[in-house]
Amino acid sequence: MQIRPQEFARRRRELMRMMGHGSIAIVPAAREKIRNRDSHYPFRQDSDFHYLSGFPEPEAVLVLVPGRRQAEYILFCRERDPLMETWNGRRAGPEGATREYGADDAFPIGDIDDILPGLMERRERVFYTMGNYSEFDQRVIGWVNGLRAQAKSGMHSPEEFVSLDHILHDMRLYKSKPELAVMRRAAAISMGAHARAMRACCPGMNESELEAEFLHEFRRHGGVPAYNPIVGGGENGCILHYVENNRPLQDGELVLIDAACEYQSYATDITRTFPVNGRYTPEQRAIYELVLKAQLAAIAKMRAGNHWNTPHEEAVKVLTAGLVKLGLLKGPLGRLIKDEGYKQFYMHRTGHWLGLDVHDVGDYKVGDEWRELEPGMVMTAEPGLYIAAGTRGVPKCWWNIGVRIEDDVLVTRGEPEVLTGALIKQADEIEAYMRRTAA
Repeated sequence: MQIRPQEFARRRRELMRMMGHGSIAIVPAAREKIRNRDSHYPFRQDSDFHYLSGFPEPEAVLVLVPGRRQAEYILFCRERDPLMETWNGRRAGPEGATREYGADDAFPIGDIDDILPGLMERRERVFYTMGNYSEFDQRVIGWVNGLRAQAKSGMHSPEEFVSLDHILHDMRLYKSKPELAVMRRAAAISMGAHARAMRACCPGMNESELEAEFLHEFRRHGGVPAYNPIVGGGENGCILHYVENNRPLQDGELVLIDAACEYQSYATDITRTFPVNGRYTPEQRAIYELVLKAQLAAIAKMRAGNHWNTPHEEAVKVLTAGLVKLGLLKGPLGRLIKDEGYKQFYMHRTGHWLGLDVHDVGDYKVGDEWRELEPGMVMTAEPGLYIAAGTRGVPKCWWNIGVRIEDDVLVTRGEPEVLTGALIKQADEIEAYMRRTAA
């Protein structure tokens, strides 16, 4: 399953329409990164560059020039090189950039200093995102200054820099049907990996072994981890960004797994928390069911017309009331919410945007007001409670219980669609599933 070239072309047309005539957009590809010595990290394309091109290579620059007769979409990329391709893999080359990736015209990346300033001449505005690639920032500024230096000879240079983020990231916030199809596939792979981990889990297993179940499931279906997996058993489940994943899992404790795949560059984000031995203790179940109640309440508020913060506010109400009922918080509910007394156990927010990036682009506020939710937005729902050992005023029976439940939710014109909703999360369902697979 891949997003077709027509979809990338549609995005470019929409962006150029908003940019207007007299403008030019410049988007560099991601850079390869050294892991150590001469070994690189796996290359992952810049999300903005991918969104507009689908071109998978480094050392490339995308240029959009609305209204230009010869070519509106120009791609600079590496030339074909049999020797380098023997060592490092195939390249599209300028010919492949036009034939396979829809560029109107394409040039070798080595010619960019000679060609791009000419494309910028007589353009009033440069749409470009400063700060992502500092060296390339200097090249862009240098091209503009070079044109300005020739003003006396009649050269016309751009007068304004405009952050491309402002319009491009707003476009990315609303997912198209092709994007949602890819995200549903990513969700299916990720849900299968979580189910696999529940089947495999048993006391004595190392956290790293559970992580390996995820990596196997992702890769066999064409995905990669969307982020560093979190596999936290017992006390490690109370560390929000625990990634060591190297401790044996103990009988009687919970394991919190926050792991999901990226497929065709689109991310999912799922968390499940289940008992290592397949049976929740009374205290574990009480916390788990409270978190699940808060998550379901938050999802119910992820509807068009509500503002971004409404699901979080709902989750906070449910969690705070539940903690009071369990005796873990004391005081009037309204006062505890106003004073954020719940933050002793719930210190993060209930969700974030999701898409090409796990924490995807898009403003959460418009001016001083929370953004209104609209159809096509995808967000996570991930409340949690974390009771670390030694927490003051908390009986020992509650210590080292860390629970987070996370799903991915599409805002629609009606009921929210939980893209990851097929993965079990009721406590009874999890126990029954683990008991059945252990038999």
